[in-house]
Amino acid sequence: MISVNNIKKEFGGETLFSGITFSLNMRERVGLAGKNGTGKTTLLRIIAGEMQQDGGEVILSEGDRIGYLPQEMKIESEQTVLDEALKAYYFLDILKEQEQQINHRLTQTTDYQSKAYSRLLTELESIHQQLNLYEPEKLRGLAEQILTGLGFKRADFVMPLRTFSYGWQMRVELAKLLMVKPELLLLDEPTNHLDIEAIQWLEEFLISYRGILIIVSHDRTLLDNVTTRTIEINNGKSYDYKVAYSHYIQLREERVEHQKAAFSNQQKQVKEIERFVERFRYKSTKARQVQSRIKRIDKMEKVSIDDLDKASIHFSFPPAPHSGKVTLEGEHITKKYDNKLVFENIDIQILRGEKVAFVGRNGEGKTTLAKVISGQLDFEGQLKMGHQVITGFFAQEQKEMLDLNKTVFETLDDVAVGDIRTRLKSILGAFLFQGEDIDKKVKVLSGGEKSRLSLAKLLLQPTNLLILDEPTNHLDILSKDILKNALLQYDGTLIIVSHDRDFLQGLTSKVFEFRDQMVREHLGDIFEYLEKRRLINLKELELKEKKTKRVPDSVSTNKAKWKQNKSQEKEKRKLNNSILKIETSIALLEDEIEELNKRMSNPEMASDEIKSGEIYKKHNDLNWALSAALSKWEALQLKLETLDT
Repeated sequence: MISVNNIKKEFGGETLFSGITFSLNMRERVGLAGKNGTGKTTLLRIIAGEMQQDGGEVILSEGDRIGYLPQEMKIESEQTVLDEALKAYYFLDILKEQEQQINHRLTQTTDYQSKAYSRLLTELESIHQQLNLYEPEKLRGLAEQILTGLGFKRADFVMPLRTFSYGWQMRVELAKLLMVKPELLLLDEPTNHLDIEAIQWLEEFLISYRGILIIVSHDRTLLDNVTTRTIEINNGKSYDYKVAYSHYIQLREERVEHQKAAFSNQQKQVKEIERFVERFRYKSTKARQVQSRIKRIDKMEKVSIDDLDKASIHFSFPPAPHSGKVTLEGEHITKKYDNKLVFENIDIQILRGEKVAFVGRNGEGKTTLAKVISGQLDFEGQLKMGHQVITGFFAQEQKEMLDLNKTVFETLDDVAVGDIRTRLKSILGAFLFQGEDIDKKVKVLSGGEKSRLSLAKLLLQPTNLLILDEPTNHLDILSKDILKNALLQYDGTLIIVSHDRDFLQGLTSKVFEFRDQMVREHLGDIFEYLEKRRLINLKELELKEKKTKRVPDSVSTNKAKWKQNKSQEKEKRKLNNSILKIETSIALLEDEIEELNKRMSNPEMASDEIKSGEIYKKHNDLNWALSAALSKWEALQLKLETLDT
């Protein structure tokens, strides 16, 4: 249990918030809400013990541990991915050392009836209980399970952490917290570095989490699915709602309406009192009543209206110039970086007016293909753009597309033509750049400001093909909603790379899935795709399609004829046989790894192999073999599914 009592925080003599009070019990999952700058991250840091409050106290149950994941952190490690993750259990070594010390003190004690002896026994029992929660043979398996859930492949476990990008390093930091399962888990924007699959896995993990969770996130779907309570910080005060985010938004609007009504009534009352005071101020017979009313105004608790975060971008895209029916068509598109193959032999066609999503794990090539289509990268194969196609590109990394030494105004002025140049200030105002903001250099802008400036720049260049790479990364929920509405009204072709499920829902009608150097097309929006992927993973897709899929007689006849094709039937049989053989190999490899884990956790069973290092080499070789087998199994499954469809 945690109690936050009357917390106050000041910066530079100004109060950020005060009187923040709430209590949380085990298994409560809370979303911390409020506009940017209200103090959400500050409150998390105070609870985590990383920042001192200026008043109030945070009380935790004795023995409860806190796990805190900040938005950004400095990471320096020479360990492998798995070894770095296992460092999360450092406290077990401390407990074992305490156990040895207490055992030694017990052997030195002869007064078995003393309070000191009794206290030592109690401490020892507490340590044993904690150690029993973490069975050594299970720790490595749990670490591998969580790392896999967050997107790492088995082959990654033995790679140095420093060879991975910052986003993947942050995944390891998140994994360390989830492995330890602290009683209080504090997460500040944990999905910033995750793709859709990892977010879904994290979501399921948090739903079943047994501790207390407090999370700050701009992912509405995650908040709705995970949290059961929302605490808002607004105007330095906190408001507590026993509901998830979307329901909280409705209740918040009702609260503000009540505040407006109460404020209006209070203002009427104040004016009536002031009129009485003004009318009878100089009449001695009314002096007592006048003073009474003046005191009433002084003692009156002023009603305030909470400042909802209405500051958000507001715009719509210009009409798309006319173009050919086919926006783009690619054949055998292949991209390599040195010896690393990103994707191979991709065939893709996108028609005029289609809105499609590129999804998949980070590093599978979504951004790379977006850059290939926008003409920023070379490649192998053929890519033909349609008649009169004009492309607009929004880069995930804004520094790639903006001149950092220009001002905000100059950035737009350089691309504006015609009468629109007279409206640049009003356009910038719609994107929250006002007053002195327009003279700021691009290099001093925040990530969110650069994102807004890039969107404004897109408005000045009429396009009929928009390619947006993670456009919501630095936008708040309200701004994301406005951008989504603008894209729904856009009458051109849209390609969007995103991991935000709520943003994608209803926006696109086709999904291109990037997996294992291949791209596969799925009809429907993001949630239809995710449901299909979930069923594939559970090996239920074929059964569900047989039960629910209904097609016209003519299509059924054609499909029946297609299934009679001998060469395809032969290929399917070969694929099924290959899959069966690989599944047998995977089972044998997993058994070998499990047996090896048991031997490694008990040095007495394999002392010679451990000393020579042979057992570690064997463990590494088996993991590599298992990773290769799993990749091959997935590739064969996708080929089989392609034949079935």
